[in-house]
Amino acid sequence: MTDHVEVPSRTSGVISLEERWSAPNYHPLPVVVASAEGAWVTDVEGRRYIDMLSAYSALNFGHRHPALVAAAHAQLDRLTLTSRAAHNDRFGPFARDLAELCGMEMVLPMNTGAEGVETAIKGARKWGYKVKGVPDERAKIVVCSGNFHGRTTTIVSFSGDPDARDGYAPFTPGFITVPFGDAAALESVLASDPDVVAFLFEPVQGEAGVVVPPDGYLRDVRELCTRFGVLMVADEIQSGLGRTGYTFACEHEGVVPDVYILGKALGGGIMPLSAVVSSAEVLEVFQAGTHGSTFGGNPLACAIGSAVIELLRTGEYQERSRALGERMLRALRAAGAPMVAEVRGRGLWAGIQLRPEAGPARALSEKLLERGLLTKETHVTTIRLAPPLVISEADLDWALGELLAELAGA
Repeated sequence: MTDHVEVPSRTSGVISLEERWSAPNYHPLPVVVASAEGAWVTDVEGRRYIDMLSAYSALNFGHRHPALVAAAHAQLDRLTLTSRAAHNDRFGPFARDLAELCGMEMVLPMNTGAEGVETAIKGARKWGYKVKGVPDERAKIVVCSGNFHGRTTTIVSFSGDPDARDGYAPFTPGFITVPFGDAAALESVLASDPDVVAFLFEPVQGEAGVVVPPDGYLRDVRELCTRFGVLMVADEIQSGLGRTGYTFACEHEGVVPDVYILGKALGGGIMPLSAVVSSAEVLEVFQAGTHGSTFGGNPLACAIGSAVIELLRTGEYQERSRALGERMLRALRAAGAPMVAEVRGRGLWAGIQLRPEAGPARALSEKLLERGLLTKETHVTTIRLAPPLVISEADLDWALGELLAELAGA
């Protein structure tokens, strides 16, 4: 008689392989996704989950959107990369269409969101020296507490998250932090320091837990930046491209920044694609050889990006985000779940702030996974929801029912 030997599941086997061979810089949920379509993903055992995270809004149009997959397939059969050493026939049309979508004049393409932020920082500093006339090496950029703009050395220099900062010093100087949503604090800094060249902010803070600023804040920021000759730089990497119910979150207060930073959904969940979009006055400070990227503006990403812009031009996805977002936020707030301290949100994007007695949000996200919902915690006490904008009403209602049942302890 032989002893029974438990054979590991495919899930545990894949996770073990990853943990053996990859750096432990992430703490993923215990699920191994093998395929996906629309708002649903399927794991290696064949169990399906509704995706309520959208890869942090990189999948605004869902998994494998037919128009985006078709654009990728068509381009794969033609050309994938030239670098910017040569022109390609996809970058020009993409840059034109994205600039027009933003109401801007020029585009500087990169790949990841952090690269986009780094590009905006460099551009703002150089604009400060060449256009505003700030003395060399004195340019400063104002940022907000609770921000998340990426994880490069420069970006974590002005992060307030100890996990992002610890062990990475010395940090890059030249940043001033003010409270998010506090226009008076911003005015105080701008009025007292002529070396400030830009205000870098998220119109809605995503990583902080979907924190929405007070009404009127974006209008106040626009007025202050104009009055003091400072670039208003909106990081819309998560909040942009339909997520909050408008193409850009700044549109909620009818303002246009001087600079948009875009990424995530711009690549359709297929290719990394980011961009800084602004005026010629700002982006012409970059001349040949002063900044670049081998893959930035590659034809494959641009073909997908152009297809994303076509989807946004219809207005369908912005409207779905508005309507379904109202449905989601209304259901969450009306439930009055005792474990919930606050529900924040804008469009199809919500942060559920848990009470201390509810325990860590990580445990809740794992329980929701057992119910068939893919969600993720942030900052220990918040669950974020960002379902694809293509989610059906029925699927959204089912997901909310499961979530509220778990919050009620059912």
